[in-house]
Amino acid sequence: MQNESIKKIKEIAYPIVDQGDTFLVDVEIKHHKVPEVWVLVDSESNNVSLDTYSALSKKIGDVLDREDIFPNQYRLNVSSPGLSRPLSDKRQYAKNKGRTAKVKFREDDQYYKLEGVIEQVDEDKISLKTNENGVKDISFDSIVETKIVPKI
Repeated sequence: MQNESIKKIKEIAYPIVDQGDTFLVDVEIKHHKVPEVWVLVDSESNNVSLDTYSALSKKIGDVLDREDIFPNQYRLNVSSPGLSRPLSDKRQYAKNKGRTAKVKFREDDQYYKLEGVIEQVDEDKISLKTNENGVKDISFDSIVETKIVPKI
């Protein structure tokens, strides 16, 4: 049931969010007494403004209400994915060029972890500059998880 709801919400949110340079990263439903729907949105070039989140929330909420996905109450949250969440869309890599990232990837049936600066982002790979190995090209197909390391 939850997977079907998530799929339906993604179908609703995608055309609303994917306008201009914003894009849909993910949808989550956290079940409490009142379900919480999280629609995670990012931008290719800028930070998303509160006004944009508010407008997207209103549009998505209107369609969710019309489609009657939740028969009772629900809470809708439209926000950024946040730094603790792994990158999940190729478009997020270009935005984070020049930032330090921890990348877990698969190569020759083994898993590796590297930390370095995202130096280049191409159609099919990233270039990660590390202290130990110089520059390492990692294909998107081999990436298991990438997390941005916050600067303190």
